[in-house]
Amino acid sequence: MRTQVAIIGSGPAGLLLGQLLTNAGIDNIILDRVSKDYILGRVRAGVLEEGMVDMLDRAGAGERMHREGLPHDGFSLAFDGRDHRIDLFGLTGRRVMVYGQTELTHDLMDKREASGDSSVYEATNVTPHDFDGAGPYVTYEKDGVTHRIDCDFIAGCDGYHGVSRKSVPESALKSYERIYPFGWLGILAEVPPVSHELIYANHPRGFALCSMRSHTRSRYYIQCALDEKIEDWSDDRFYDELRRRLPAEHAESMVTGPSFEKSIAPLRSFVAEPMRFGKLFLVGDAAHIVPPTGAKGLNLAASDVYYLFDGLLGYYADKSSAGIDAYSERALKRVWRAVRFSWSMTTMLHRFPDTGEFGQKIQEAELDYLVSSKAASTALAENYVGLPY
Repeated sequence: MRTQVAIIGSGPAGLLLGQLLTNAGIDNIILDRVSKDYILGRVRAGVLEEGMVDMLDRAGAGERMHREGLPHDGFSLAFDGRDHRIDLFGLTGRRVMVYGQTELTHDLMDKREASGDSSVYEATNVTPHDFDGAGPYVTYEKDGVTHRIDCDFIAGCDGYHGVSRKSVPESALKSYERIYPFGWLGILAEVPPVSHELIYANHPRGFALCSMRSHTRSRYYIQCALDEKIEDWSDDRFYDELRRRLPAEHAESMVTGPSFEKSIAPLRSFVAEPMRFGKLFLVGDAAHIVPPTGAKGLNLAASDVYYLFDGLLGYYADKSSAGIDAYSERALKRVWRAVRFSWSMTTMLHRFPDTGEFGQKIQEAELDYLVSSKAASTALAENYVGLPY
């Protein structure tokens, strides 16, 4: 079997890249080690920058997003018992879209199936080969049979734990990492959101986030210790703790209900450099992870896809390798800016073990400056809505 681009990973990055390539007449095959249902069952982020919205439109997969998604013109920073709104649209002329990753993944899968393109799910032992030479290929096993796909390029869109980055020699890769000493305990519940916009709360008891997936589905988080256990957190205990960390008006008006998903996620910052190794390109979580505080993980995957697609389009349409040669540098420049922003938001809003009373006062002073200075609010808003590609 032969294709032009072999894509490892059928998450949003792989699907988006595949659809853009298909629309441009560039052959591609997507491989994934898990099933389609498993992918669609994963609960992930849901705040999209305008750049990602534009990319979904360009792929022809944005219709339902525009119909059911929730455009947001701002969000609130809650501290000292009050809400302080950041007017994203007023400060930048841009907004974000709240639309669940599961939904946009479904949209991209439906678009791919309608296009008749090939996706192989439950492909085991997927392995990229000879990507540092002239004839790269990928092997995988399906139903006990080994298959080989010869290709021009391999796009590793298979996440932090995927095979793509692990296939790169250690000597060729440099990694940067920061592990945070806490996690997020999150729930999904079929209850109306406590506010029509997101609330990021800094409180002496720890960080909290009130988000949503729709007008009737809420996504709530609280900062917790890494050794906490899910079974120790009943829904009632979770809601009680969340209310303690919110301004009184939200705590009193919150509608509660049984959760249908509950999990604890550790937080980390991670970047692998470079993002290109011969004919193999790392995309999205395969190359970088950010804490979810700044809502940048999914959006960084989209900007990686933008740069890689631009390079591949130039290669096939114009016979130029300039774009693919510049992929890693272009992508990493934006990645590190987003890593900085996510680290800044995480540091400013969370309670660290060594924060103490002095650290709490510094956080409060920084937050007060952010909401009282138009220049500071604008810088925050520019990063939140997404820096240009």
